[in-house]
Amino acid sequence: MAAQRTLSVRRNAARAPDRGNNARAPVVALLQTRRGSPRAPRRRRASAHPYEPPRPKRTDDPRTATTSAPVLDSIATRWSPRAFDADHSLPEGALRGVFEAARWSASASNTQPWRFIIARRGSESFAKIEAALMGFNQAWAGTATALVVNVAETLDVEGDEQPWAAYDLGQAVASYSLQARSEGLYVHQMGGFDRQAIRDSFELSAGQEPISVAAIGLLGDTDQLPDALRERELAPRSRRPLEEIVLVND
Repeated sequence: MAAQRTLSVRRNAARAPDRGNNARAPVVALLQTRRGSPRAPRRRRASAHPYEPPRPKRTDDPRTATTSAPVLDSIATRWSPRAFDADHSLPEGALRGVFEAARWSASASNTQPWRFIIARRGSESFAKIEAALMGFNQAWAGTATALVVNVAETLDVEGDEQPWAAYDLGQAVASYSLQARSEGLYVHQMGGFDRQAIRDSFELSAGQEPISVAAIGLLGDTDQLPDALRERELAPRSRRPLEEIVLVND
């Protein structure tokens, strides 16, 4: 009986696959291939336009936000200046990435109810937008490189209201503001402007509601501002604490 058991064990061992080094061979070979084979150089995806914007890094600038948790540099260094560089101009395609960021914003049911009027300094459209600004905005916005009217499509193709249009437009503007900051530009949004003047100047259709105007450009010298605005420009930045703005945190 012992001999029979020994024979049986030997036969079973002969039938069993080798689960030792041979079983690991394909895995080892795969790892060796991945680690040992030279990789082909990665090709950089061609840019949609030749303009390559600078990529600012967080600095010790006192305007950089002091945050209670780490955030993106484009968030920490974003603020709304009034002193823009009046000599700065935008090369062809320089704003494409900015508004591509807006294009990919979130919206209710993907309705994408944002529209933009982009006007570069020196153009007829820029003059129309600047003329429609009100109050202190006219004192400084003319030095911006570009002015943008942010328009909400409040009606759909059937003429029904889109109640979240203004909210979604705000998301798009926030997206392009952060993209602009990541490309070395600054954005200052304004609500003080003559909406009817904008409607008339650009022949906006029913349902196209101008919500805000944004100035885009590079930082300029604060000495160019009136005294009252210069004080605002240099005042320390502040925000409410998280504990105040979060109502419930279960």
